Amino acid sequence: MGVLTIYQDNYTDSTVISNRFIDEYMQMANDAQLKIYLYLIRMMSARLDTSIGAIADKFNYTEKDVVRALKYWEKNHLLLLDYDERKNITGIHLMDSTTPSVNMTMEAPSVGMTTYPAFAATVYPAAPAVPASSDLTQSAIPDMPEKPNYTARQLQAFKSDEATSRLLFVAEQYLKKPLSAGDMRTLLFIMDKLGFSEDLTDYLLQYCVDRGKRDLRYIEKVALSWAEQGIKTPKQAAALSGKYDKTVYAVMRALGRSNMPTDTEVAYIDRWRKLYGFESDVILAACERTVLATDSHRFEYADSILANWHKAGVHHKNDIKSLDESHQRAKANRPAASANKFNQFTQHDYDFDAIQRSLEKKILSN
Repeated sequence: MGVLTIYQDNYTDSTVISNRFIDEYMQMANDAQLKIYLYLIRMMSARLDTSIGAIADKFNYTEKDVVRALKYWEKNHLLLLDYDERKNITGIHLMDSTTPSVNMTMEAPSVGMTTYPAFAATVYPAAPAVPASSDLTQSAIPDMPEKPNYTARQLQAFKSDEATSRLLFVAEQYLKKPLSAGDMRTLLFIMDKLGFSEDLTDYLLQYCVDRGKRDLRYIEKVALSWAEQGIKTPKQAAALSGKYDKTVYAVMRALGRSNMPTDTEVAYIDRWRKLYGFESDVILAACERTVLATDSHRFEYADSILANWHKAGVHHKNDIKSLDESHQRAKANRPAASANKFNQFTQHDYDFDAIQRSLEKKILSN
């Protein structure tokens, strides 16, 4: 997906949010929706570029999470999204949140009833669209149900059901804490809107806790991922999770990714292990350097590092140290360059600047 440039004629080093947004919209939105909307406003104010992948990396969401949040705000008339012929998002119009929309409703806004102000800031693509890191277009993402703001009466009815009462007790044992109203809303959403059975929800909790994740926000992300992939039973979920070994999940964590691995991400990891022949410690070393160097396009960045190591004959982690020392000696023997912020950037012992330039050139050329 292409880089998106946000334009506005004036610039101040602050982000202004209307009182109407706080009064009428905040209470209905979830954490992801709020963070992404506020981040777009901040980027617009600073006239900075962004992309779906960059927003996902910024908040440790999946690209599907970001797209869902954008569509939520579009449904509520605070955004207007532009699409190309393949249904990829190519532009984001940030609409005026200070004036009421005609017939606006938070649950089901009337299509075509809103008059959009002419001065609305617009997000335009700065370069031709390129495939997102997940190798998925928005047309491949099914419309998922929004998380309702369940009332206290609905939660009480949920608790009173015998099957869900058992599940809530089990959830408290898994999570090692009493469930808050927010926790119960998340579990109700998973069972009510995503259609998870009691057995599948139980397996979902066990699956996440076994991986050291007791945060209901993480559990909800996994549930959404399973729902999008048509998982209906614990057996199907086990088959899906069994597709990948521990190294895949270790690499995902090392690169700050909490989503289920996409086919493209697994293809990168397979290349590093099977084509380059690297053990997991070498791959994780590249991941550590990647996280220190960049917040976006991390799989591509790590791939550049590992490709260079492969060409340089690295086979074991000790070879990296020898390569770094050789690089430092060669660097010390070069003629002194003029002082600038790039030459003074010495906290890494690998030529990340060259990798970044190569990566940016590769992305723009696609």
